[in-house]
Amino acid sequence: MSRRVFLSGAVAGAGGLLLPGDLPARAGASSAGVAASRGVALKEPFTLGVASGDPAADGFVLWTRLARSPLDPSGMGGMPNRAVEVEWQLATDERFRTIVRKGTETARPEAAHSVHVELEGLDPGREYFYRFRAANQVSPAGRTRTAPAPGTLGALTFTTAACAHYEHGYYTAYRRLSQEEPDLVVHLGDYMYEYERSGYTALNGPVRRHLGDKCRTLADYRARYAQYKSDPDLQAAHAVAPWLVVFDDHEVENNWAGPISSTGAEDFEARRRAALRAYYENMPLRRSSIPQGTTLRLNRRIDWGSLASFHMLDTRQFRDDQACLDGVRAGCDEALDPGRTVLGPDQREWLLSGLRGSAARWNLIGQQIILAQHDDKLGPGREVNMDSWDGYPAERTRLLTGIRDSGAANPVVLTGDAHIHHAADLRLDFDDPDSPTVAVELVTSSISSDGDGYRDANRMAALRAENPHIAYVDQRRGYIVCRVSPDELHADFRTLDYISRRGAPAKTSARFTVPSGENTLA
Repeated sequence: MSRRVFLSGAVAGAGGLLLPGDLPARAGASSAGVAASRGVALKEPFTLGVASGDPAADGFVLWTRLARSPLDPSGMGGMPNRAVEVEWQLATDERFRTIVRKGTETARPEAAHSVHVELEGLDPGREYFYRFRAANQVSPAGRTRTAPAPGTLGALTFTTAACAHYEHGYYTAYRRLSQEEPDLVVHLGDYMYEYERSGYTALNGPVRRHLGDKCRTLADYRARYAQYKSDPDLQAAHAVAPWLVVFDDHEVENNWAGPISSTGAEDFEARRRAALRAYYENMPLRRSSIPQGTTLRLNRRIDWGSLASFHMLDTRQFRDDQACLDGVRAGCDEALDPGRTVLGPDQREWLLSGLRGSAARWNLIGQQIILAQHDDKLGPGREVNMDSWDGYPAERTRLLTGIRDSGAANPVVLTGDAHIHHAADLRLDFDDPDSPTVAVELVTSSISSDGDGYRDANRMAALRAENPHIAYVDQRRGYIVCRVSPDELHADFRTLDYISRRGAPAKTSARFTVPSGENTLA
């Protein structure tokens, strides 16, 4: 079966995990839906779907979280205050006729009844199917895969996505992303937003509403993730492929910087601890990312055979506060301080050391904020965003110099945060058009944040003229599809004309090729 047939409801039973007295559960459909079709009322626990992540050549992480009443404001999903045994199965076929692994994990109330199954010893470069069972009910099935074996080149299709404010629109872009049939999904942050109802509004107004107040407590963050993860389009995107995830700011608080709250919140340490704990509970992350107090290990390296290495960065936990009180500023001397950092010295050296030692044909650097210089002021003078790398120009120069000097093949920076598609060449000196390019940057627009978006051709042309290293800008919602081979990387910028109502198609609004060895857009 094709992945599209699988997602639309291929039979996933026949392997043993059957609902007593009922039909096998369908892939991509909840057991409650199957029961409802026969007039049987069930309160099933798999309302938040399933997911997988962090693939290696011999394994990956499987995830689910039990929630009978996902919108329960306590954040506990209507689950009892006791542990629940959860069975899991892994098969090589979508009908679960050939089960290669199975086991039981304990979903505990202190972890919001989340389950992380970390598997190893599997075959490299292989597709697998997985599902869970609890309380005599079966989850939707998911599809995942292991990375290819070291030394393998082959091909890879991955998507990048970011920024999915629930109130601003429907998650049609996630649905269209799932229909791209990627091998891997790279999510670059702002998976959820912490604001209270209408705390941050789009031009088209709210399409749907957050439940609860601004997230401050563990219960708040847990309940907000449950609301987001109840969305069927997001569940479809998780079910189609393994994800690599990193957070940005809104998983905690807008524009937070290390231990510093952007709002001066006195309880920020407790909020950060709660937010990071809830993030781990709701993401398919390995045990190495279990939070330790107010820190969570997010930077990590994922190899896809010898074709690609993903170097995933954290641009929030170690950064200095934004200069000049944040925002878009002109003439901010504070930002020029050479000691200011986004990554922190240890993480920067981790990245550059990994690049120096990389044998991958493509080195893909996943991070959150725009790296290219982005002058927002049309005409004389310059205005830049203090939250982006423009607010830390000295470290940006150190980073780009280090990337150049590392000798790593084909560095490509993958970025989120901006809510606008960008494609750019990264130069050591952005003010010198003859400065050599070090890498390219592919910035994905948002899944839903800022609503329907628009296409202002005159404004885009003016921005490109002001920033000649930027080849493409688009304010509509969407995601990027990247197809990688040993010889080149193709990037399709996919856009949707509207998300304030359902059903928008995705179309390719721009396409770029990065030839191997050239470090520039073509």
